[in-house]
Amino acid sequence: MNRLLHNTRLRNKMLLVYFLCIFTPMIVTNAIFYSLISNNVREGRIKDIDLAVEQIKNEFRSQVDDAVGLSSFFYADLKTNEILERNFANTEDYVEAYDDYLRRVLNSYHPVSLYLQNMMIYVNNPTLLNSGNIGYLSDDIRSEDWYRMAAGSDRTQPVFARTKTDDGHFASFSLIRRLDYFANRMSKEKLLKIDFKTIDLVSLFSNLNVQGDMYLINPDGGIEYTTNGEIDWQGGNETAFASLGSDKTIRFVKEYRGVSYLEGWKIAGIVSEDEIVKEVRDSRDFILWSGGVMMIIPTIIILIITRSINLRIIQILKQMKKVKSQSFEPIQGEAYKDEIGQLTLEFNRMILQIKSLIHDVYLAEIQKKSLELERRKAQLNALQSQMNPHFLFNALETIRMRSLLKKERDTAKIIHSMAKFFRGSLTWNKDLVSVKEELEFILCFLDIQKYRFEDKLDCRIAVAPEAYECLVPKMAFLPFVENACIHGIEPLKHGGMIEIRIDATEDELTFTVRDNGIGMDDATVNKLYRYLEAEETMGERIGVQNAIYRTKIIYGEKIRFSLNSRPGEGTCVMLAIPNEKS
Repeated sequence: MNRLLHNTRLRNKMLLVYFLCIFTPMIVTNAIFYSLISNNVREGRIKDIDLAVEQIKNEFRSQVDDAVGLSSFFYADLKTNEILERNFANTEDYVEAYDDYLRRVLNSYHPVSLYLQNMMIYVNNPTLLNSGNIGYLSDDIRSEDWYRMAAGSDRTQPVFARTKTDDGHFASFSLIRRLDYFANRMSKEKLLKIDFKTIDLVSLFSNLNVQGDMYLINPDGGIEYTTNGEIDWQGGNETAFASLGSDKTIRFVKEYRGVSYLEGWKIAGIVSEDEIVKEVRDSRDFILWSGGVMMIIPTIIILIITRSINLRIIQILKQMKKVKSQSFEPIQGEAYKDEIGQLTLEFNRMILQIKSLIHDVYLAEIQKKSLELERRKAQLNALQSQMNPHFLFNALETIRMRSLLKKERDTAKIIHSMAKFFRGSLTWNKDLVSVKEELEFILCFLDIQKYRFEDKLDCRIAVAPEAYECLVPKMAFLPFVENACIHGIEPLKHGGMIEIRIDATEDELTFTVRDNGIGMDDATVNKLYRYLEAEETMGERIGVQNAIYRTKIIYGEKIRFSLNSRPGEGTCVMLAIPNEKS
């Protein structure tokens, strides 16, 4: 990331800062603000409509409750029921009884509310006059749909129903109740029918807070009343509420529960989604204008400031490029006090100093350094020619041949092993060798050590056949064998044993060297473990430390290293590296 930024022009960096830190956050902020406002307004509007529909539901029930209360009075009024039950010998007796009680009662309780249009008590008593809210329960009445609904309902509960004309069209909404509270003492059938004012129902459902269509739905799901002018709710054909389309609309349905006379009836409202978010659209223009102003003004200011910085830095850069072609001219113009002005001032000062140094000091110093380098190079070449390893190999080969001529075969064998070992250690044209090659180094080293210790050193080597072709860092295992010989076995007064084992699995190559030497204390063990954690450069480290460091450089955290040792009990070292086939 830093590399990408370092390779980006300053002007583009400033534009990137503007877009990432100002423009984009402002767009995101306005979008989030608009989204929150939209959601809040939408939720608030939905809540208001829901409350309005709930209010319509409650007010409609209040109207019905007024009628239920009125029906309950006549249902339980003994004297009214007795008058309606009596068979009058002549009309004068009924008129006297009506004027004496019924007129007063009917005038006192009807209409008990402005919502009620008419009330009739139908009685199966031909001795009563068919007037003054009292009617005869004839066969024609019994053939009406509303009568059959009342006859089929619970005898103790009123029934809310829609009444129809003879041709099946809407007549009114009515509350029907059988007056059979005293059925055990009275035999005549009595029925109360209360009609509601349709105009009040229209006023109730025309709530200004609901900018949509309202519906009164019967328990069967049919629409009994609606403010939707496209539905003919007054006709003879009933429309199912579920059949109405619901694309881009929200429905608010309130069902009456626990109210016997309105059980299953519903008050529903359907409002267009566009109507709900209309207020959000009204505020959208304001948000766009305010957001545009908030973006344009900072953009102009930032562009002016950016141009001021960019042009002056480009001028400095041009002058610096001229320096590359040995044109040491200072930047002309007025000196400013900001950081760029100070940079310009220091640049001019540096140019003058460089110009002076080039002419007075630099050329002479370059000549002096060139002579010194040539002298050191000559010395290095001389040392290299003196240390030519071929001279040493030839000398060792000469000694070996002389030993063979004198029949000193053991000495010749050791010199041969030394030459192979020395040649292999000085040849670093490849970092990785096979286990077979590494094992040759180890065998040469052990031959030399056996020559030193004679019978004091015994070795056992076990190598898995599949391990021979695996690749390992050159001389990564040898330092551990050397450490076992020099520091483990050599201090012993009697003979010692070194066991070497190399195993290979599909993923890992394991090298183990074990000795029965003098062992190591905890401080030495911890020192070796610390080599795994060291991050500094290798420097002049050799031996085990060098092997651990090189292995860690090549394989990183994929290596496993363990060291078990106690004073007087010997040492066991295990080094595991990833298995790589040659």
